Amino acid sequence: MLEQSYWKVVLRYGHVGKRGEVYVARYLAFNEEVSLLGVCECAKEMLDVKHSKQVSFAKKIDYTEYLTGKESEKENFYLQKLKTFNQIYEDVA
Repeated sequence: MLEQSYWKVVLRYGHVGKRGEVYVARYLAFNEEVSLLGVCECAKEMLDVKHSKQVSFAKKIDYTEYLTGKESEKENFYLQKLKTFNQIYEDVA
């Protein structure tokens, strides 16, 4: 069984008004062999992420911080709205 690595990635999302953007922290899990570059490549393909300068911050975190972050994602207003408008979001996140 492969070990997991956990990451906090702050992404730049769009669709918040004319030239508007919002930065949202996402908490992601990958196989241990995935590098920072691989995490950024995957994160920038996520739904509604802006096309330029998508990832503003990324760092490897421990499992406890990952679980806390996943709970905070559930309370994030922008992500709640994103789920409402995009039903396929549930499959990706």
